[in-house]
Amino acid sequence: IQEPEEKKIALELLETEQAYVNRLHLLDQVFYTELMKEAKTGKMVPEEVVKMIFSNISSIYQFHSKFFLPELRKRMEDWNCNPRIGDVIQKLAPFLKMYGEYVKNFDKAVELITAWSEKSPPFQELIADIQKRKVCANLTLQHHMLEPVQRIPRYELLLKDYVRKLPPESPDRGDAEKALEMIFMVAKHSNAAIAEMERLQNLWGVYQRLGLEDDIVDPSNQLIKEGPIQKVSTRNNSTSEKYLFLFNNMLLYCVPKVIQVGAEFQVHLRMDVDGMKVRELNDTQFPHTFLVSGKQRTLQLQARSGEEMDAWIK
Repeated sequence: IQEPEEKKIALELLETEQAYVNRLHLLDQVFYTELMKEAKTGKMVPEEVVKMIFSNISSIYQFHSKFFLPELRKRMEDWNCNPRIGDVIQKLAPFLKMYGEYVKNFDKAVELITAWSEKSPPFQELIADIQKRKVCANLTLQHHMLEPVQRIPRYELLLKDYVRKLPPESPDRGDAEKALEMIFMVAKHSNAAIAEMERLQNLWGVYQRLGLEDDIVDPSNQLIKEGPIQKVSTRNNSTSEKYLFLFNNMLLYCVPKVIQVGAEFQVHLRMDVDGMKVRELNDTQFPHTFLVSGKQRTLQLQARSGEEMDAWIK
């Protein structure tokens, strides 16, 4: 007899979960544990660094190995008299928020591995040593670490497929649809959280370069474009190097500081985007120039190329 399609997908979920738990075991119980043991002797790498690399992998491993995998296994053993997995996945979904922290930390973790491998040969050797073991299947630590990042999208795909294949009268339909919606929200939430994190980090970096002027620091700002620009002075027919930061609500017209202590730029003028007008100038003496006029004043600016000018105007 042919197995029903939805059962095949549920079994695939169980098989991939088993493989995933093995991978988490490798990350938490092998890499993390052994690196931590060495870090405690204090010669190779600081404990703090090891903790930063592995983030909250221990919680993720405990959750999947002690809870989700056993529950899923129980469901598949009872499948013939009780064909359902939707309820278990609903229990799983809220815990997937733990992934936000791991995913957010991922790029930093990979940077730390690279940096410390260069700085500390014993650190690099220990990692290489573990990577040679059969359990690593010739893959690097970084490769194994990517697995949790890819796991939630995988749940989403499998569950979508499962819901699609469920017969209309299946007792699992209501639960499975609700579970899919929950997983979808978590996936969206973790992506949005990463994007928001990056935006705030970049914004903070910009504020530091500007010397953290109080009236400029606002977490809701969005940086649209930044870059060097020449200011044209028609009075004495010359140009001088300036720097622009264009936010959703204001244009900061800055002067690069010669002596960089703290800030890189000094804000000379702040122009509200509200009521601002921009137009191209056909100036033969100064090509690629455009005029920015705001309530406060008008600037004649020169870009390095036509493309750059168009990008600013846009």
